[in-house]
Amino acid sequence: MTPGQIQQVQHSFEQVAPIAEQAAALFYERLFTLDPGLRSLFKGDIAGQGRMLMQTLGLVVRSLDQPERIVPAVQALGARHAGYGVREADYDTVGAALLWTLEQGLGAAFTASVREAWAAAYGLLAGIMVQAGAAASVRAA
Repeated sequence: MTPGQIQQVQHSFEQVAPIAEQAAALFYERLFTLDPGLRSLFKGDIAGQGRMLMQTLGLVVRSLDQPERIVPAVQALGARHAGYGVREADYDTVGAALLWTLEQGLGAAFTASVREAWAAAYGLLAGIMVQAGAAASVRAA
């Protein structure tokens, strides 16, 4: 990611943060519309899950300019998700739901360059999570 992309992601997330609860609800609604089978991966309160999602996303977004601070946590998250049954292909669905949610929340501020910046950020993080999940699966086998 470029410094400009990091700045765009951070600035746009600041705009979404005040509507975090609604954004999380939109995200999960879209996720389960895109792939109803993913609903079975969520055992608890989806509103609580949404709060955790937005808190984690906020932490990651704030740390994008210092990736060494977040890589271990992102790897641990990827390993946990593998244990929950998340498959590599599911990350594409999550990415699509995230971009759609940001588009809904940001409206006209979700420009092509902001979309590209978020896609780069998500691709980077999802890649780390997928690798960590695969490594965890190999260790568990």
